[in-house]
Amino acid sequence: MKLVGLNKIESHRRLCLKKDLIELSYWHNTLEAFNIELDYLSIIEKQLLKNVSVSNIITALRRKNVMLMASLCKYEQELLQEIEYGKTEYDLNRLKVHGQKQDSYISLVEDFSLFKNQYYTLLKKFRSN
Repeated sequence: MKLVGLNKIESHRRLCLKKDLIELSYWHNTLEAFNIELDYLSIIEKQLLKNVSVSNIITALRRKNVMLMASLCKYEQELLQEIEYGKTEYDLNRLKVHGQKQDSYISLVEDFSLFKNQYYTLLKKFRSN
């Protein structure tokens, strides 16, 4: 009976870790799309806007994006290693770590959305002139 309970706990632990990996994969895809979009926004800035401030913000966002992607890649390796070899319980500490990664991701998404709104507002003003 005790063995069945342990197997169920292990199965639940693996399921939670796999759920985290799936969510992490979505974050990676979104950040890769941000990087591509930043490339296009940078080209438009250089050819049309020629605004140093906007260029600096694009560079800062790209830097944040790269740093977060690196952090998430390391986290992904930790999760894969935990699934394969680990026996650490999926507890509040692990949930807290995942929540912190999620908060970092959400913060960048919000920063990027705010920048895009400001960028497109600037483009509308450029068109009006």
